[in-house]
Amino acid sequence: MSDIRLKAASDTTLLKVRVQHSFAAKSAPAIDLHFALAAPWSVLFGPSGAGKSTVLRAIAGLLQPQACRVVFRGTALTDTAQNIFVPPHRRGIGFVGQRSVLFPHLSVAENVGYGVHDDAARVRTMLELFQAGHLGSRWVQELSGGEVQRVLLARALAPAPQLLLLDEPFAGLDMTLRAALVDDLRSYLAVHPVPVLSVTHDVSEVFALDAEVIVLDAGRVKDQGESRSVLAEQREMMLQMLE
Repeated sequence: MSDIRLKAASDTTLLKVRVQHSFAAKSAPAIDLHFALAAPWSVLFGPSGAGKSTVLRAIAGLLQPQACRVVFRGTALTDTAQNIFVPPHRRGIGFVGQRSVLFPHLSVAENVGYGVHDDAARVRTMLELFQAGHLGSRWVQELSGGEVQRVLLARALAPAPQLLLLDEPFAGLDMTLRAALVDDLRSYLAVHPVPVLSVTHDVSEVFALDAEVIVLDAGRVKDQGESRSVLAEQREMMLQMLE
């Protein structure tokens, strides 16, 4: 569970984010954006280099931008103007990133139990939720790509986070496996509601999730709203390709 006590928000807004950040590499566009989220599942959408992963890392506390304010349910997690920075492990945030890895010296069960003090019952429950109950005694080197993603999700959710961040965790998986993982995650969220903010540049994934979308381009928010509205042009192109 989170080490911080979150205050009740005065409205339905779950997350407010303001990020201003520039990179040493001139090829990377500076980020200057802000948005607020109220939907249970939202997606940061845009091409590679748009700033999606940077924003997610800022929310998780894995990156400290030059200017940043992140407020979750009324509590400031980062506020550079006020010199506030809650360490990542105290934010109550589950994170599965593009480069998330399992500890190679631990078994699957030990990986999932890492953040819950090896609570065997909790570990077993989380692995079973993601169709991975039979993997507990295996070493991570023995797992397939899809099995690794199942275990990563189980590990991220085992401590019962109050917010889940997903940075393209399904990239590289076939559509059938991707759909199965999303279904398992939705089953968990139906019983344990946790707001989700995920990242993708895959239009088909956005429409499959049926989530609110924040469209990023070159470090700016280009549009925000329902996927069928803000990505209508991309949806039309996708349908034409399927014909």
